[in-house]
Amino acid sequence: MADIIPVKTGRAYDIHLGRGILVETGRLAADVARTRKAVIVTDTHVGPLYGTQVKASLEAAGFDAPLYAFEAGEASKNMQTLQALYRFFAQSDLTRADLVVALGGGVVGDAAGFAAATYMRGVDFIQVPTTLLAQVDSSVGGKTAVDLPEGKNLAGAFWQPRLVICDPDVLDTLDAENFACGMGEVVKHACIRSKALYDRLLACTDIRAELSAIIADNVRIKRDVVEHDEREKGERMLLNFGHTLGHGIEKCLHYTGISHGAAVAAGMHLITLHAERNGLTPPGTAARIGVLLDKYGLSADSPLPLADVVHAALNDKKRAGGNLHLVLLKDIGDAFIHTLPVADLPAFFGLGA
Repeated sequence: MADIIPVKTGRAYDIHLGRGILVETGRLAADVARTRKAVIVTDTHVGPLYGTQVKASLEAAGFDAPLYAFEAGEASKNMQTLQALYRFFAQSDLTRADLVVALGGGVVGDAAGFAAATYMRGVDFIQVPTTLLAQVDSSVGGKTAVDLPEGKNLAGAFWQPRLVICDPDVLDTLDAENFACGMGEVVKHACIRSKALYDRLLACTDIRAELSAIIADNVRIKRDVVEHDEREKGERMLLNFGHTLGHGIEKCLHYTGISHGAAVAAGMHLITLHAERNGLTPPGTAARIGVLLDKYGLSADSPLPLADVVHAALNDKKRAGGNLHLVLLKDIGDAFIHTLPVADLPAFFGLGA
């Protein structure tokens, strides 16, 4: 039986979480759809695994459900893919009353969601996340975006889904690297909001046996933050812990060669080390993060020189005028926002003027 987690944002919706509910996609979509037309957006990894199943479920519920798959990977989360989606929507006669179904991980959810948000000034969409990262984080909260050469997620919109369908069984097909990528966001949630989750992860001996409950814990953490600050004016910024430097790492590597979760993992550890050095975070906190990252197959070390990462971070979305909002920890489970003038950023990281 699925767990239904309500999200009370400006446009409320439910997250359905349960093993085996992927086959219920059509029935659940029919409950929120205004018509029986739904364009499925997926990628070349997920499409062969679950595309036929989801398409059949939608068609069984009476939907006309054309499917579009773009090349898998962060490198495809760009304006070219966005334009290709717009054209497919038009060729499929998608109208404002119809539905977009985002079937895939964070890249698919972000790109399909942004396309839905901006095509004909807004088409409803549902999230069907197929990676751990997407299930615990990116499918919840309504952030949609694509990357620009100048930085990650710089073109985007807040566009809440009508529904999220989260089936932990689909995670059985994830390889170790992609599973670890999702664990980067799980560790992030523990660090910013839940010492109890941190302790649970530390004590856990079989993460997959506890996966449904851990996903639910993470969804509720993010849901609570988003409900308080849907448009990221304050509290929601805490969800960016590790992301300023993580996005810098991804940008330097041209969004290849490292997963988003791995970049965030290195970013969390690195920012905490320097917060300790500046007397803003208790000594030893970074080491505690590192223990958990290592347990779940993530490196705490940045693959790039610090100066390169910091320079790349200057274009991050958390920058506001001449300031940058850094998310730091008072302790595990207790995060805060430290606003720093951009001119002071090199000194914060011990790089000099």
